[in-house]
Amino acid sequence: MPNLCIIPARGGSKRIPRKNIKDFLGKPIIAYSIEVALKSGLFDEVMVSTDDAEIAEIALQYGAKVPFVRSKENADDFATLSDVIEEVKIHYSDSFIYFDRICCILATVPFVTSDLLTETLQKMVEEQLDSVRPIIKFSYPPQRGVKLADNKISFVYPEFSETRSQDLEPIYHDSGMFYWMDYKKGLTGLNKGAIIISEKFAQDIDSVEDWEIAEFKYKNFK
Repeated sequence: MPNLCIIPARGGSKRIPRKNIKDFLGKPIIAYSIEVALKSGLFDEVMVSTDDAEIAEIALQYGAKVPFVRSKENADDFATLSDVIEEVKIHYSDSFIYFDRICCILATVPFVTSDLLTETLQKMVEEQLDSVRPIIKFSYPPQRGVKLADNKISFVYPEFSETRSQDLEPIYHDSGMFYWMDYKKGLTGLNKGAIIISEKFAQDIDSVEDWEIAEFKYKNFK
């Protein structure tokens, strides 16, 4: 069945300027997402959705397609991932091109592998899920989190203040790496699944410190 890979990469990153094409151990970080998508052999088309000419040029250099320029409405700080995906779908449907599934791979995720993409797709197909994503277990139970007010701490959930960590239900968070989804339902489908991965092989990059940690992990674990 035909699959589309969408790599969203707007130009207006504020916390890390030019984040999506910043050098990550020798090449623009977006190159990792493009290369793994192409290498996986899972996609009939690998495209980058961007509003930025330089990002588009780099995407083309590494083998992705950039069939249109993302609209201003979907390139600001308030546009959601679903907004970006829907704009891509409209572009293709205007040309009478349709797919069965979409995998949205973020532009700053050098840890993604072909095997992980394949494993996640297989889970989606075998379990007939609307969408699947990699998730990571919180290293410390959020139920025992504390908050700081007037220079004093208190438990966010006092009912768990005496509960042993090992007795608490595990809680996971989105790895922020990629999302497989049914083409029609997108991320709105209720039948959602997940693949659990180690935090060694993922890193959310929102600050310069995050970037340095990601490079350390990549060099030492990847």
